[in-house]
Amino acid sequence: MSTTSRAASGWEAFKARLGALRPASGKKGQDVPVRDWVSTGQPTRLQGFDQALVWVVVALLALGLVMVYSASVALPDNPRFARYEPTHFLVRHALSIGLAFIACLVVLQIPMQVWEKHAPWLFVGALVLLVAVLLPFIGKGVNGARRWIPLGFLNFQPSELAKLAIAMYAAGYMVRKMDVKERFFQAVAPMAAALVLVGLLLLAQPDMGAFMVIAAIAMGVLFLGGVNGRMFFLMAALVVGAFVLMVSLSEWRRERIFAYLDPWNEAHSLGRAYQLTHSLIAFGRGEIFGQGLGSSVEKLHYLPEAHTDFLLAVIGEELGFIGVAAVIFAFFWLTRRIFHIGRQAIALDRVFSGLLAQGVGIWVGGQAFINMGVNLGVLPTKGLTLPLLSYGGSAILMNCIAIAVVLRIDMENRQLMRGGRA
Repeated sequence: MSTTSRAASGWEAFKARLGALRPASGKKGQDVPVRDWVSTGQPTRLQGFDQALVWVVVALLALGLVMVYSASVALPDNPRFARYEPTHFLVRHALSIGLAFIACLVVLQIPMQVWEKHAPWLFVGALVLLVAVLLPFIGKGVNGARRWIPLGFLNFQPSELAKLAIAMYAAGYMVRKMDVKERFFQAVAPMAAALVLVGLLLLAQPDMGAFMVIAAIAMGVLFLGGVNGRMFFLMAALVVGAFVLMVSLSEWRRERIFAYLDPWNEAHSLGRAYQLTHSLIAFGRGEIFGQGLGSSVEKLHYLPEAHTDFLLAVIGEELGFIGVAAVIFAFFWLTRRIFHIGRQAIALDRVFSGLLAQGVGIWVGGQAFINMGVNLGVLPTKGLTLPLLSYGGSAILMNCIAIAVVLRIDMENRQLMRGGRA
């Protein structure tokens, strides 16, 4: 046997021995080829991604771009926006989507191990920004609320970063506390303290809507992480009690609740319930098939914030019940798919990734539910945008980054199921 033949046979034997050490992870009775540097001569690469999830997100972004333009094209007729071009919000929204796309490409390159390692520091960074936005020389106030940090091309809202940060922190927290999750003071109390701190900073802005979403994310991750049921319901009762106390102690919040309960009362329809009544009128005008794209009347200065918080009402008026049902189904499918990716990661013993994905699912699904409920008059009015659709640079940016993290989790899941390494 020649030297070349002996070398080739030795290399084949080495691959066979090393390949035997790698577990196959296919279905029962089915071998899965090992796709790594042993068989290809190349470093391990992530292969495959959830194309359906990507296309649903792209469709929602595209619909949002069209509807933001439709809802905002008449705003320059208002003296408040007289210096704006008709395409002002369209261009800025398109730039936000472009920036989000670039950020997603970067996020997709970051392994989940890196996110898990730095999750506490990301949470600390979010807390610092929540403090900074309250400072007069840093934060920007609009309509009595101080929630934005002006960056020139973008007004960044730290509460949007806090939603992703709390999802990562809670997921990492549950992994670290897995051995003591049955003990209240060791497992739940520190997380509750962190949530209280975030809540105080958000209520100082004030931004009760963001706090509701963040509380839902933290509580959901704790529940899915396996916290004792009695401790979970005790903590949930405390959170609900805190919200009731905040409403009862705030006169304008009480008025908003009364307006929600009886929006057509003359005392409310021209005051706290003004947005809600015009939102309901928009849905009523839309009927089944809508008035047609661009044909909304309510967006002509009758419905405030039509391109942000009440974009769904414009969709209902122009695209009708069919359009609204399609949006609701898209968010239902998206949330369900994100949860499936999370469960898949947990089944592969990747608890941090799984809980994080489910936390993102709670964020997207929960915020969409609240926004839709507000638009339809099912829930009291809150200043929350519709994820991936409403106008808002930092919201679009953080929504897309969160989806990119879920895609990274899915890609690593697929790599592991092929017998590779995440």
